[in-house]
Amino acid sequence: MKTNKRTVFAVLLGVTLSANAMAKDTIALVVSTLNNPFFVSLKDGAQKEADKLGYNLVVLDSQNNPAKELANVQDLTVRGTKLLMINPTDSDAVGNAVKMANQANIPVITLDRNAAQGSVVSHVASDNRLGGKMAGDYIAKRLGDHAKVIELSGIAGTSVARERGDGFKTAADAHKFVILASQPADFDRTKGLNVMQNLLTAHPDVQAVFAQNDEMALGAIRALQTAGKSDVVVVGFDGTADGVKAVEGGKLAATVAQQPEKIGITGVDIADKALKGQNVQAINPVDLKLVTQ
Repeated sequence: MKTNKRTVFAVLLGVTLSANAMAKDTIALVVSTLNNPFFVSLKDGAQKEADKLGYNLVVLDSQNNPAKELANVQDLTVRGTKLLMINPTDSDAVGNAVKMANQANIPVITLDRNAAQGSVVSHVASDNRLGGKMAGDYIAKRLGDHAKVIELSGIAGTSVARERGDGFKTAADAHKFVILASQPADFDRTKGLNVMQNLLTAHPDVQAVFAQNDEMALGAIRALQTAGKSDVVVVGFDGTADGVKAVEGGKLAATVAQQPEKIGITGVDIADKALKGQNVQAINPVDLKLVTQ
């Protein structure tokens, strides 16, 4: 049978392209939840950088469930994953998932929240303690010392909630704030609304609210508006698009802006270096800034 040279070339070219596509290394990103604009931005940053550097990025959503998170990591250990980036649902609970990746010889990088157990190549995050202090100092700048403040905290057990709370306490102690209440609302807007409504009943004299993320801050604002208390100073954290828009509109006093997209980009950059055998820093901080009107 006669074989056309062009046909042979086309077949060989197709095989080469297919081989190149198969040679593309797979890295994974396991996110605590994609039901939060902050983590969507983080994922988008990681995807953009993975595309730029030529990696196949697999993204799995843990839906704020440590059991789902563990199942996600277990799935990735048999999918040829070269490196795992994980944004933990819970800093303590994620230890089992990290250890599972360690046993499969898959390097791990934590993003935004750290892991209390297991071996991690690198951690990429903002300085959450500094951010919490920035929020407290801003409240003091607006209201002076002895301000009556409510704190809405995030998911108990996450390093982020602990660190932001510690930083805020440093400022609160320095400025002698009267902490009327400190209660979790799990980084969720609806829970922020409900918790704030309940707390207002007991503490109608509140002057300021520090919410450990913008979602809870936006929920708190809704509760305050409904109660006719639009003069209460509310400070959020993360600098999400909705949070910044609320600041620009005069509803939110300020937000401590992280750069979630940059956290995702940095995570992939560190992954690239680690996979190439280059030295990487144990901790990679991403800058914060206070957004006000």
